[in-house]
Amino acid sequence: MFAAAAVAIIVAMGLALIRAFIGPTLYDRILAVNMFGTKTVLIIAVLGFLMGRPDFLDIALVYALINFIGVIALLKYFKYGNLAIGPGEENDTNGSTGGDKS
Repeated sequence: MFAAAAVAIIVAMGLALIRAFIGPTLYDRILAVNMFGTKTVLIIAVLGFLMGRPDFLDIALVYALINFIGVIALLKYFKYGNLAIGPGEENDTNGSTGGDKS
């Protein structure tokens, strides 16, 4: 039963890779990479269960956090063009150095 689940997850990972390569927009590709990361977490958890290694769940949780942070960082980079800019800040494109605005 769990072996069939592992095979189904691997098939879904293959479909996610196909979507990542042929996605018409950048956001489709990011979504496919996020889906691939989620399926990777699932396959690590299933393999840990099949092999009787509960410590694989810790690895899966760490990978899930890395996947989440990576996707958020990519989306922020593509929205603002810089990872150092916060949501309330604007990207300064007029060349000023931030001094007096008079």
